[in-house]
Amino acid sequence: MQGMGETGEACPFEFNFDPASFKVGDLVSYRVTGNLADFPFVGTLVEVHETHVIIAADPTKPDDRYRGTRESRPLVDESEIG
Repeated sequence: MQGMGETGEACPFEFNFDPASFKVGDLVSYRVTGNLADFPFVGTLVEVHETHVIIAADPTKPDDRYRGTRESRPLVDESEIG
């Protein structure tokens, strides 16, 4: 997300990149496997488990949730994306 805007422009999001401190409500930058691997995505953690997280990507579609790995930028399998 850095360097995508004007020179000196800060990213408008504040992400939690520390999986040890993940909590419900945190904003994360996540990745998707496959054809979408080159794009960054933004989501909110709605569940945090020992080995994975559940991410809500679109506030207008609260039932759309994706299971991701528990790492600094969670990885979501492309098959999860509807």
